[in-house]
Amino acid sequence: MTTESLRWFKSSYSSNGGDCVEVAANLAATRGIVPVRDSKVVDGPVVEVPVTAFAAFVAGVQGGTFDTV
Repeated sequence: MTTESLRWFKSSYSSNGGDCVEVAANLAATRGIVPVRDSKVVDGPVVEVPVTAFAAFVAGVQGGTFDTV
């Protein structure tokens, strides 16, 4: 993917050991991407999400767009 060191982190809400994703937001400014992976499969595939799409997703989550009844 890149020679830059990825600094993976996951939400503090993910302490339940369930299904979580990790992001490496440290490439957002320099590469314009946010790598995303499954926290349980650290050697698995990584999806590179454009910063604008990731920001729109986060805004949607914070705004309740994906809330279910």
